[in-house]
Amino acid sequence: MAKMVDRVKEVMGKPEQIRNIAICAHIDHGKTTLSDNLLAGAGMMSEDLAGKACVLDFHDDEAERGITIDSAAVSMVHNVKGKDFLINLIDTPGHVDFGGDVTRAMRAVDGAVVLACAVEGMMPQTETVLRQALKERVKPILFINKVDRLIKELKLTPEAMQERFVKIITEVNKKIRDIAEEAYAEKWQVNVQDGSVCFGSAFHNWALSIKYMQQEGISFKDIIDAYENDTWKTLGKKAPLHEVLLNAVVDHHPNPIEASSYRIPKIWHGDLESPLGKSLLHCDPNGPLAFVVTKVVVDPQAGEIAAGRLFSGTMTKGLTVYLNRAKKEVRTQQVYIYNGAKKEIVDAVPAGNIIGLGGLKDAYPGETVTVGEQEPFEEISHIFDPVITKAIEAKKPSDLPKLIDVLVQVAKEDPSIKVEINNETGEHLLSGMGELHLEIIENRIVKEKGVEVTTTPPVVVYRETVTKKCPEPQEGKSPNKHNRLYFTVEPMPDGLKQAMKDKKIPQGRVKKKDQALWDALQAAGMETKDSRSVKDIFNGNIFIDNTRGIVQIGEIIELCNDMFEDVMKQGPIAHEPCMGVIVRLVDAKLHEDAIHRGPAQMYPAVRDGIRAAFNLAGPVLFEPVQTLRFEAPEEYTGEISKLISNKRGQLLDMQQEGATVTVIGKLPVGEMFGLSSDLRSATGGRGSSFVVDQSFEMLPHELQQKIIEQIRDRKGLKKEGA
Repeated sequence: MAKMVDRVKEVMGKPEQIRNIAICAHIDHGKTTLSDNLLAGAGMMSEDLAGKACVLDFHDDEAERGITIDSAAVSMVHNVKGKDFLINLIDTPGHVDFGGDVTRAMRAVDGAVVLACAVEGMMPQTETVLRQALKERVKPILFINKVDRLIKELKLTPEAMQERFVKIITEVNKKIRDIAEEAYAEKWQVNVQDGSVCFGSAFHNWALSIKYMQQEGISFKDIIDAYENDTWKTLGKKAPLHEVLLNAVVDHHPNPIEASSYRIPKIWHGDLESPLGKSLLHCDPNGPLAFVVTKVVVDPQAGEIAAGRLFSGTMTKGLTVYLNRAKKEVRTQQVYIYNGAKKEIVDAVPAGNIIGLGGLKDAYPGETVTVGEQEPFEEISHIFDPVITKAIEAKKPSDLPKLIDVLVQVAKEDPSIKVEINNETGEHLLSGMGELHLEIIENRIVKEKGVEVTTTPPVVVYRETVTKKCPEPQEGKSPNKHNRLYFTVEPMPDGLKQAMKDKKIPQGRVKKKDQALWDALQAAGMETKDSRSVKDIFNGNIFIDNTRGIVQIGEIIELCNDMFEDVMKQGPIAHEPCMGVIVRLVDAKLHEDAIHRGPAQMYPAVRDGIRAAFNLAGPVLFEPVQTLRFEAPEEYTGEISKLISNKRGQLLDMQQEGATVTVIGKLPVGEMFGLSSDLRSATGGRGSSFVVDQSFEMLPHELQQKIIEQIRDRKGLKKEGA
């Protein structure tokens, strides 16, 4: 093994010979099996185990369920024509509940190998991972897996197989055209002729690309013959998967220097002419340091290890670095490179590599690590929000401090889980993407972290919003009666909502003149004078200061932002988060003396004023709705449509292909508990469902009052009004 580490060390200083890639696809399309084979090809595990061992599924629950839950990093060296290339690979999960891990992995890489199953073709989750890759300007290539099934099970002729491939490639290219930014829509099309499409069988360890077929003189007919004559075991030697696929990676994926020139302007919004900006654009090992954490793993021996991408500078151990989001300085303890599934300690690593760091306490995924304070990288934004919540408590009171530590760890290891710790009541809330997501986190708390817990049944997280503008400004008075603030609340126009959903408008407080933000707001339909008065954009809500000529306003505006965020986190109707709301401060009467307008005076005034305006603006609850794709044999069509209507759902589309029916339906998350077992019993265990999209829609009027009362009762709030 030591030899491989030496080879990795040798190449990691030559950025032209580095490729940072992620393997991503729909659940069960063969990502981890593929990664195993790449490891075996690099001599890091036995070939007999490849495809069965799933080496990159480290956790027991991954092995039990046969799915990947956490993304896993590994570095290997691949030789092309006598030249060593360092491949830093991240294997990502396919299940939609763990989509956050895919998003974070995309920040660290420059290229993605998108897997599509030859039998099933492009699936909803394939589209989601493609969307996540293109959003981070990560270049895709395509691997069509499970070709052995076309030959053995479906017995297709070479012509029919080609038709199948063309269909998948066309679909993938159409998606790239639809999703990618204009500059990349055509440039990043995948193509059989240039070798950016490979096909093969990860399970049987062979692959082909046109380029490889021409080089080695292998044809499709040879593959079919090998299966007919039962000599397919030789294919792994004739056309080894790792060689074909990694050759394509080396040819088609950019090295870190090329990728930095177009990825940095997209994911870092600092001054590109500054020393750090220039160093980032050129991936300069001698420039200022910039490292982005994409994953935190708690290792029983080594403590917390922050894995991520080094975009600029050289990382050494013992360096004093600054965490730009946590706003604190820490010292790095160890620098690791990944050698297969093991970590090796090294002294220093130059820019362009994926590495692990020990000693970054308080670093969460998305953190930007630099020397001294710098502009952080854009926050890593996830496609879906957590919509299901459970309360979790320690069984033994003595375990309470340990549970709090564990919950903080869990939030670091998986940032798409939201954790709310309430030290007063001892009840802590876990919010996740779905039932499976929460179940797995709960299992890990009990099994891996050793804390016995009890949890409540899962509940849905609703959103609060308003339907009209409140008729007149509402007053908020400070307790000393010396300060009066006047607010209005109105619903956000659709153009602005859409721009926020598409991540065109950055979240956060507006500190300085921000021309880019003003342009984005105006492009979404906001008037010029309003766009320049925006003070805070928080969780899809906007706070605007429309006051004129008030001298002390600058001194209280941060206090207004604090309380605006507080009310948006817990709205007035049922203490649920707010969305799509514009709050305006229209007038203020302030005391001359600063001592009379501190936080204790201003906070209640802002909170009461915003809540009063909110309550007069037609407040309503929105519920999370998921669009699902169901698949089952055709005879269960009626059962599936009955299941959808029983759960207050809406049938959007139904298509039949062969003996299988595909149904698209929209269901409220509140009605989806137990959906998987209901679906199993309705279809004799032969139906499956996948999440395609998620949004919030207004809860029907007849349910509004009932649900509001239920939530208020659950949270121990007074019956009428907050």
